[in-house]
Amino acid sequence: MLITGLAYAAACAEWRMAHALAASWEMKPLTMVGVLRGLPVKTQEGFRILVDIERVETPGAQVPGRVRLMAGKPQDWSAGSRWHMRVKLRAPRATANPYGFDLEPWLWAQGIQASGTVLGTAEKLGDAQDLLAWVDRLRARIAARVARVLGDTRAAALITALTVGEQQGIRREDWRAFSRTGVTHLVSISGLHIGMVAGLVAMLARRCLRRHPPRRLPVRLAVALCALAAAGAYALLAGWSVPTRRTFFMLAVACLLLLWRRALSAFQIWWLALSAVLLLDPFAVFLPGLWLSFGLVAALMLVVCARRRPPNKWRALCLGQWASMVMSLAPLSGFFGALPLVSPLANVLAIPWVSLLLAPLSLLAVVLPLDAPLWLAAWLSESFFLAIEWLARAPVLVMPGMPWTILALALLGSLWLIAPAGMPGRGLAVMLLLPMFSFTAPRPAPGSVWLSVLDVGQGLSVLVRTARHTLLYDTGAMAADSVVLPQLAGRGVSRLDMLMLSHHDSDHDGAASEILQAVPSDALWVGQAASAVGRRATLCASGQQWRWDGVGFEVLAPLAQVPLAGNNPRSCVLRIATTHEAALLAGDIPAEVEATLVARHGARLASTVLLAPHHGSQTSSSALFLRTVAPRWGVISAGYRNRYGHPHASVLERFHAQGAQVARTDLGGALEIRLDEHAVEMSGLRQRSARYWRAR
Repeated sequence: MLITGLAYAAACAEWRMAHALAASWEMKPLTMVGVLRGLPVKTQEGFRILVDIERVETPGAQVPGRVRLMAGKPQDWSAGSRWHMRVKLRAPRATANPYGFDLEPWLWAQGIQASGTVLGTAEKLGDAQDLLAWVDRLRARIAARVARVLGDTRAAALITALTVGEQQGIRREDWRAFSRTGVTHLVSISGLHIGMVAGLVAMLARRCLRRHPPRRLPVRLAVALCALAAAGAYALLAGWSVPTRRTFFMLAVACLLLLWRRALSAFQIWWLALSAVLLLDPFAVFLPGLWLSFGLVAALMLVVCARRRPPNKWRALCLGQWASMVMSLAPLSGFFGALPLVSPLANVLAIPWVSLLLAPLSLLAVVLPLDAPLWLAAWLSESFFLAIEWLARAPVLVMPGMPWTILALALLGSLWLIAPAGMPGRGLAVMLLLPMFSFTAPRPAPGSVWLSVLDVGQGLSVLVRTARHTLLYDTGAMAADSVVLPQLAGRGVSRLDMLMLSHHDSDHDGAASEILQAVPSDALWVGQAASAVGRRATLCASGQQWRWDGVGFEVLAPLAQVPLAGNNPRSCVLRIATTHEAALLAGDIPAEVEATLVARHGARLASTVLLAPHHGSQTSSSALFLRTVAPRWGVISAGYRNRYGHPHASVLERFHAQGAQVARTDLGGALEIRLDEHAVEMSGLRQRSARYWRAR
């Protein structure tokens, strides 16, 4: 069975890869007709839309069936509508870093194999008439009504998320609070919500059918079918996510057993539901929701099985909470790198509040033509937010990225710990959990230095680590919790010895304020006072030096007087040297500053690794500078197909003429550079962790 399942998954992957966007058609204008799926998302740049392609009118073009587009023009992008449009597509590519949320497998799991932009004005052809289009239009009407009654409030965003599965309106700070308290699963429409709705419908149906029993169906089967219909309707309204599919299929299996008059154990039903989900969608394994939802349901069943008598309600509730807490340790550490210590208390309070009160009332409110239930649901939402904000002040145990063997041991220990009382040696299960809690991320040996050039898109952020010290050079412009903070946590960095902001450009210091709020830094050095984000800072100046763990650090620029205008010439230039190797971090300095550095320092600029100035712009990395530095490696941090054309072809030619190899974040993802005593190691995430679903 295992081999059959692997073969089926491999065949599905091969089929999807065969229908991927051909490389020869990337960024070329295409004409097509498509149907909008889901709800359009309003952004600062326009609308982000999901399109199922009906036909491609450009001869010879090979285009996947589902694409995600950015439409800049404000048109009537209504849910379920059909459009004739011209687009430019490219293979789906996101920032690639070892820790934190990885967008590329998520896109693959959603069947999105290309992204792009709508060119000019698209022509609306009317509305599609299939079931999915009808459901999407219903979802859009519900979301519009909630927004009309409650306005642009966080209560409206939460009610919309709980009714139609649209989460785009929830603010980042609210997501952060949900994550810190471990209640994110309650904000998404999960199997718990589907099960609650199905249970309420079953209770009502049982009361009605006992008074008016059907003639041809047993009452219990009719009740089960009503519950299944309610679960299916809610799951469709929620966007048919993995947790909703899991609950629906488990209920469907139960109904089939009633129909066939077969008796199966709870675990057999669980296996059948899991098989149904993976048969219909084998790529659901890329989503943490699959593992968390099925894993926690299995834990709840395991904790009450093999008992002489079933536990009473309160004991069953306590056992369920215990099992959920223990079994979530390894998955939360592996997927999210953090353990919210307040999660058990938060879930005890939030689960009944959301699942028994807020979610049913929100569904009732969007069905009834009255506004009063919506206002009551909004009051419940605000109360929920206030409680979560207060609980979010509790500490979170940040877990570094650890090998899969340690996580596997922790998972085995968790299963052993929640096993029935008759299982021998349950106390020893704690020993299997100890490696997870005692693991520390590796660091360089004294005299060595490791540099991690993070993939922050069109920007720069470099994490520098010695044996006992950590420096972050620039932060990039993306939200701190989307890239930089997860990389710090994954490498076990909870405090910075220094944050150096090369100069005041958003692609270099845009996330500084958020990072300093989350991770304390003993020192803040800046190339320009404007980068200090309202904190005490030291201005970089040529000649500053210090030594950490046998590794030398020297600031070479900015010079005392910079004759050039603008921010780039004032970049901090930092040289990091071990006994035999060196790395030069050059910010965004232009060729004129490069020439000044050559005149002042000459051969002292020589470095094994050069972080190319200004992301590989043709105004930097002059031939004179490269000859003087003489790097064996040129490192370029730039966004994939960025609008500036970085890195410029002439810069790549100059590096190659110098005999240097070039590593790029836009092609290789996050880069790991290790300068040891007599060796240099360079690797990119896309090559080091190649996957068939990851762009390379």
